[in-house]
Parts: sequence; structure tokens; C-alpha cells
Amino acid sequence: MPFFKITLIRSAIGLPERTTGVLKALGLRKRMATVFHPVSPTVAGKIMAVKELVAVSEVEKSMTKAEFRATRKPDPGYYIETPAEVALERTL
Repeated sequence: MPFFKITLIRSAIGLPERTTGVLKALGLRKRMATVFHPVSPTVAGKIMAVKELVAVSEVEKSMTKAEFRATRKPDPGYYIETPAEVALERTL
């Protein structure tokens, strides 16, 4: 089942109350916040109402907050190398 991945790019400060209400209905409160909603005409209509403020992409599965954070975590920048003798013993 496909999902919309919606990220709030621009702030709603100074915009009409109707626009901020649409963002609240989508679950977007802070800039760079990301939410996942199933693909449906109602959600698509809400996205069209705030299309200037959000970035939208279609993904196959929804991610939890922890899973989404793990995808953004950078590599540690190093790796631990084991001696060839130890690696050979582990395979035997």
C-alpha cells in the first residue's frame, strides 16, 4: 500500500488560519517535520491546499519515527578491522 511522505519545508507564519488548519490536520507542526499518510483523495486534497509549503513523495511503506531517524544517522567515519587470523578462525 503506497503512502505519501510529506515534509513541511516552509513555515506557515503569517498565512491565513485556514492554511495553518490544513497543516495541523496533516500533523505538521514544525519545519522539516515529516509525516506519512496513506494515498487517498482526501489527503491529496489537503496536500494541494498547502503545496507551496510542503515537499511530497510517494513511498511504498510508512516508517516510524525511530526508523526514519536511523536512515538519517551518518556513518561513524571509521570501521574496526580484524586481523586475518581471527577472521579465518571465525569462518572455520
